[in-house]
Amino acid sequence: MLFFLLVRGKNRNFTPYLFLTMKYGRIIIAFLVMCFALSSCNNKEGEGGTGTIRGYVKLVHHPDDDYQLNVDTLNAAKTDVFIVYGNDEFYGDDIETDPDGLYQFEYLTPGDYTVFAYSTLATGEKVAVAQTVKLERGQVAEVPTIYIHDGKAYGTSVITGRVWAWYFHNIEYRGEGWAYEHRVYLRKLGDSYHIDDVRVGLDGIFAFQKVLPGTYEVITYTQDAQEVPSPLIDTVTVKADEILQMEPDTTFIVRIQV
Repeated sequence: MLFFLLVRGKNRNFTPYLFLTMKYGRIIIAFLVMCFALSSCNNKEGEGGTGTIRGYVKLVHHPDDDYQLNVDTLNAAKTDVFIVYGNDEFYGDDIETDPDGLYQFEYLTPGDYTVFAYSTLATGEKVAVAQTVKLERGQVAEVPTIYIHDGKAYGTSVITGRVWAWYFHNIEYRGEGWAYEHRVYLRKLGDSYHIDDVRVGLDGIFAFQKVLPGTYEVITYTQDAQEVPSPLIDTVTVKADEILQMEPDTTFIVRIQV
Protein backbone atom coordinates (compact mmCIF):
# COMPACT_ATOMS: atom_id res chain seq x y z
CA MET A 1 0.00 0.00 0.00
CA LEU A 2 1.25 3.47 -0.83
CA PHE A 3 0.94 6.57 1.29
CA PHE A 4 1.12 10.11 0.00
CA LEU A 5 2.72 12.95 1.97
CA LEU A 6 1.82 16.42 0.87
CA VAL A 7 4.43 19.12 1.59
CA ARG A 8 3.81 22.82 1.23
CA GLY A 9 6.51 24.47 -0.96
CA LYS A 10 7.83 28.01 -0.85
CA ASN A 11 5.67 28.94 -3.82
CA ARG A 12 2.63 28.04 -1.66
CA ASN A 13 1.72 25.25 -4.05
CA PHE A 14 1.21 21.67 -2.78
CA THR A 15 3.93 19.44 -4.17
CA PRO A 16 3.19 15.72 -3.87
CA TYR A 17 5.98 13.49 -2.70
CA LEU A 18 5.55 9.75 -2.74
CA PHE A 19 6.87 7.89 0.25
CA LEU A 20 6.66 4.19 1.08
CA THR A 21 6.41 4.12 4.80
CA MET A 22 8.16 0.95 5.95
CA LYS A 23 6.45 0.85 9.31
CA TYR A 24 2.95 0.84 7.85
CA GLY A 25 4.05 -1.43 5.03
CA ARG A 26 5.00 -4.17 7.47
CA ILE A 27 1.62 -3.86 9.22
CA ILE A 28 -0.31 -4.09 5.95
CA ILE A 29 1.68 -7.11 4.77
CA ALA A 30 1.07 -8.90 8.06
CA PHE A 31 -2.65 -8.12 7.80
CA LEU A 32 -2.85 -9.50 4.26
CA VAL A 33 -1.04 -12.69 5.28
CA MET A 34 -3.43 -13.17 8.19
CA CYS A 35 -6.48 -12.69 5.94
CA PHE A 36 -5.14 -15.21 3.45
CA ALA A 37 -4.48 -17.73 6.21
CA LEU A 38 -7.96 -17.32 7.62
CA SER A 39 -9.64 -17.68 4.24
CA SER A 40 -7.62 -20.78 3.38
CA CYS A 41 -8.39 -22.42 6.73
CA ASN A 42 -12.11 -21.65 6.74
CA ASN A 43 -13.56 -25.04 5.77
CA LYS A 44 -16.68 -24.84 7.90
CA GLU A 45 -19.85 -26.11 6.28
CA GLY A 46 -22.58 -23.63 5.48
CA GLU A 47 -23.57 -20.97 2.98
CA GLY A 48 -21.15 -19.05 0.79
CA GLY A 49 -20.03 -21.78 -1.60
CA THR A 50 -20.95 -23.14 -5.01
CA GLY A 51 -22.31 -26.58 -4.06
CA THR A 52 -25.90 -27.84 -4.13
CA ILE A 53 -27.65 -30.55 -2.12
CA ARG A 54 -30.91 -31.94 -3.46
CA GLY A 55 -33.21 -34.91 -3.04
CA TYR A 56 -36.79 -36.16 -2.71
CA VAL A 57 -39.15 -36.85 0.18
CA LYS A 58 -41.80 -39.58 0.00
CA LEU A 59 -44.78 -39.79 2.34
CA VAL A 60 -45.89 -43.25 3.52
CA HIS A 61 -49.48 -42.87 4.71
CA HIS A 62 -50.94 -45.40 7.18
CA PRO A 63 -54.72 -45.12 6.77
CA ASP A 64 -57.27 -45.72 9.48
CA ASP A 65 -59.51 -48.84 9.59
CA ASP A 66 -57.09 -51.03 7.63
CA TYR A 67 -56.63 -54.26 9.57
CA GLN A 68 -53.90 -55.46 7.17
CA LEU A 69 -51.75 -52.36 7.82
CA ASN A 70 -51.60 -51.50 4.11
CA VAL A 71 -49.96 -48.18 3.25
CA ASP A 72 -50.04 -45.58 0.46
CA THR A 73 -46.79 -44.00 -0.74
CA LEU A 74 -47.04 -40.47 -2.18
CA ASN A 75 -44.85 -37.53 -3.11
CA ALA A 76 -44.39 -35.45 0.03
CA ALA A 77 -45.44 -32.08 -1.39
CA LYS A 78 -45.16 -28.90 0.71
CA THR A 79 -43.14 -30.70 3.38
CA ASP A 80 -40.52 -28.88 5.46
CA VAL A 81 -36.97 -30.20 5.04
CA PHE A 82 -34.11 -29.13 7.29
CA ILE A 83 -30.33 -29.12 6.83
CA VAL A 84 -27.62 -29.30 9.50
CA TYR A 85 -24.18 -27.91 8.69
CA GLY A 86 -21.41 -30.27 9.81
CA ASN A 87 -21.71 -31.12 13.51
CA ASP A 88 -23.85 -28.12 14.45
CA GLU A 89 -26.42 -28.77 17.17
CA PHE A 90 -29.19 -26.90 15.34
CA TYR A 91 -30.31 -26.85 11.74
CA GLY A 92 -28.90 -24.09 9.56
CA ASP A 93 -31.68 -23.71 7.02
CA ASP A 94 -35.03 -25.16 5.95
CA ILE A 95 -37.01 -25.31 2.74
CA GLU A 96 -40.35 -26.63 1.50
CA THR A 97 -40.63 -29.40 -1.08
CA ASP A 98 -42.29 -28.80 -4.45
CA PRO A 99 -45.31 -30.82 -5.75
CA ASP A 100 -42.96 -33.67 -6.71
CA GLY A 101 -41.43 -33.84 -3.23
CA LEU A 102 -38.17 -32.25 -4.46
CA TYR A 103 -36.05 -29.98 -2.26
CA GLN A 104 -32.78 -28.18 -3.02
CA PHE A 105 -30.26 -26.29 -0.88
CA GLU A 106 -27.88 -24.09 -2.89
CA TYR A 107 -24.66 -22.07 -2.48
CA LEU A 108 -23.08 -24.41 0.06
CA THR A 109 -19.42 -24.86 0.95
CA PRO A 110 -17.77 -28.31 0.83
CA GLY A 111 -18.23 -30.60 3.82
CA ASP A 112 -20.59 -32.98 5.58
CA TYR A 113 -24.30 -32.25 5.86
CA THR A 114 -27.37 -33.88 7.41
CA VAL A 115 -30.81 -33.45 5.84
CA PHE A 116 -33.98 -34.46 7.66
CA ALA A 117 -37.78 -34.28 7.69
CA TYR A 118 -40.35 -35.38 10.25
CA SER A 119 -42.66 -38.39 10.51
CA THR A 120 -45.78 -38.00 12.65
CA LEU A 121 -46.88 -40.84 14.93
CA ALA A 122 -50.53 -41.59 15.66
CA THR A 123 -50.02 -39.88 19.04
CA GLY A 124 -48.94 -36.65 17.32
CA GLU A 125 -45.30 -37.11 18.31
CA LYS A 126 -42.82 -36.17 15.59
CA VAL A 127 -39.79 -38.31 14.74
CA ALA A 128 -36.93 -37.06 12.54
CA VAL A 129 -35.90 -39.15 9.52
CA ALA A 130 -32.41 -38.13 8.34
CA GLN A 131 -29.89 -38.75 5.59
CA THR A 132 -26.24 -37.62 5.52
CA VAL A 133 -24.26 -36.50 2.48
CA LYS A 134 -20.73 -35.30 1.71
CA LEU A 135 -20.48 -32.30 -0.61
CA GLU A 136 -17.44 -31.47 -2.76
CA ARG A 137 -16.64 -28.02 -4.11
CA GLY A 138 -19.09 -27.04 -6.87
CA GLN A 139 -20.83 -30.42 -6.74
CA VAL A 140 -24.56 -31.19 -6.99
CA ALA A 141 -24.94 -33.91 -4.35
CA GLU A 142 -27.97 -36.21 -4.56
CA VAL A 143 -29.37 -37.30 -1.19
CA PRO A 144 -31.01 -40.75 -0.85
CA THR A 145 -34.80 -40.45 -0.76
CA ILE A 146 -36.22 -39.65 2.67
CA TYR A 147 -39.33 -41.66 3.59
CA ILE A 148 -41.54 -40.06 6.21
CA HIS A 149 -44.69 -41.60 7.69
CA ASP A 150 -48.03 -40.36 8.96
CA GLY A 151 -51.61 -41.54 9.52
CA LYS A 152 -53.71 -42.65 12.46
CA ALA A 153 -52.36 -46.19 12.19
CA TYR A 154 -48.65 -45.26 11.97
CA GLY A 155 -46.60 -46.80 14.77
CA THR A 156 -49.52 -48.91 15.96
CA SER A 157 -50.43 -52.58 15.70
CA VAL A 158 -53.38 -54.94 15.26
CA ILE A 159 -54.28 -57.77 17.66
CA THR A 160 -56.50 -60.50 16.30
CA GLY A 161 -57.91 -63.74 17.74
CA ARG A 162 -60.94 -66.01 17.75
CA VAL A 163 -63.71 -67.02 20.12
CA TRP A 164 -65.52 -70.39 20.01
CA ALA A 165 -68.79 -70.89 21.88
CA TRP A 166 -70.69 -73.76 23.48
CA TYR A 167 -74.37 -72.89 23.68
CA PHE A 168 -76.54 -74.11 26.54
CA HIS A 169 -80.09 -73.63 27.67
CA ASN A 170 -79.91 -74.10 31.41
CA ILE A 171 -77.87 -77.31 31.52
CA GLU A 172 -78.99 -78.58 28.13
CA TYR A 173 -76.37 -78.48 25.37
CA ARG A 174 -77.73 -76.74 22.26
CA GLY A 175 -74.70 -76.70 19.96
CA GLU A 176 -71.42 -74.90 19.30
CA GLY A 177 -69.78 -72.59 16.78
CA TRP A 178 -68.00 -69.28 16.38
CA ALA A 179 -69.16 -66.82 19.05
CA TYR A 180 -70.74 -64.26 16.71
CA GLU A 181 -71.38 -60.88 18.39
CA HIS A 182 -69.64 -61.96 21.60
CA ARG A 183 -67.73 -59.06 23.17
CA VAL A 184 -63.95 -58.98 23.74
CA TYR A 185 -62.04 -56.34 25.73
CA LEU A 186 -58.50 -54.94 25.67
CA ARG A 187 -56.80 -53.69 28.81
CA LYS A 188 -53.26 -52.44 29.40
CA LEU A 189 -51.41 -54.74 31.76
CA GLY A 190 -51.70 -53.37 35.29
CA ASP A 191 -54.68 -51.09 34.57
CA SER A 192 -58.08 -51.51 36.16
CA TYR A 193 -60.25 -50.65 33.16
CA HIS A 194 -60.29 -51.69 29.53
CA ILE A 195 -59.31 -49.23 26.80
CA ASP A 196 -61.20 -50.82 23.91
CA ASP A 197 -63.85 -53.44 23.15
CA VAL A 198 -64.97 -55.15 19.95
CA ARG A 199 -67.44 -57.83 18.88
CA VAL A 200 -66.65 -61.18 17.28
CA GLY A 201 -67.44 -61.53 13.57
CA LEU A 202 -69.24 -64.30 11.73
CA ASP A 203 -65.96 -66.17 11.27
CA GLY A 204 -65.21 -65.95 14.99
CA ILE A 205 -62.49 -63.34 14.52
CA PHE A 206 -62.08 -60.22 16.63
CA ALA A 207 -59.53 -57.50 15.98
CA PHE A 208 -58.21 -54.50 17.90
CA GLN A 209 -56.57 -51.84 15.73
CA LYS A 210 -54.38 -48.80 16.42
CA VAL A 211 -52.82 -50.52 19.45
CA LEU A 212 -49.70 -48.73 20.68
CA PRO A 213 -46.62 -50.84 21.51
CA GLY A 214 -46.84 -52.46 24.93
CA THR A 215 -48.23 -55.37 26.94
CA TYR A 216 -51.96 -55.94 27.14
CA GLU A 217 -54.60 -58.31 28.45
CA VAL A 218 -57.21 -59.62 26.02
CA ILE A 219 -60.36 -60.46 27.97
CA THR A 220 -63.67 -62.13 27.25
CA TYR A 221 -66.29 -63.74 29.49
CA THR A 222 -67.80 -67.18 29.83
CA GLN A 223 -70.91 -68.19 31.87
CA ASP A 224 -71.85 -71.00 34.17
CA ALA A 225 -75.27 -72.69 34.30
CA GLN A 226 -76.61 -69.83 36.43
CA GLU A 227 -75.36 -67.26 33.86
CA VAL A 228 -72.72 -65.96 36.26
CA PRO A 229 -69.88 -64.53 34.15
CA SER A 230 -66.18 -65.17 34.74
CA PRO A 231 -63.27 -63.72 32.74
CA LEU A 232 -60.91 -65.51 30.39
CA ILE A 233 -57.67 -63.57 30.04
CA ASP A 234 -54.66 -63.86 27.74
CA THR A 235 -51.61 -61.56 27.93
CA VAL A 236 -49.91 -60.36 24.75
CA THR A 237 -47.06 -57.96 23.88
CA VAL A 238 -47.05 -55.98 20.63
CA LYS A 239 -44.45 -53.93 18.79
CA ALA A 240 -45.00 -51.08 16.36
CA ASP A 241 -46.47 -51.84 12.91
CA GLU A 242 -47.24 -55.45 13.77
CA ILE A 243 -50.23 -57.72 13.15
CA LEU A 244 -50.30 -60.00 16.18
CA GLN A 245 -52.39 -63.10 15.63
CA MET A 246 -53.09 -64.92 18.86
CA GLU A 247 -52.03 -68.56 18.60
CA PRO A 248 -54.70 -71.19 17.85
CA ASP A 249 -54.19 -72.81 21.24
CA THR A 250 -55.17 -69.54 22.91
CA THR A 251 -58.52 -69.31 21.06
CA PHE A 252 -61.11 -68.47 23.68
CA ILE A 253 -63.77 -71.13 24.32
CA VAL A 254 -66.76 -69.71 26.13
CA ARG A 255 -70.01 -71.10 27.46
CA ILE A 256 -73.05 -69.01 26.55
CA GLN A 257 -76.55 -69.41 27.99
CA VAL A 258 -79.28 -69.04 25.40
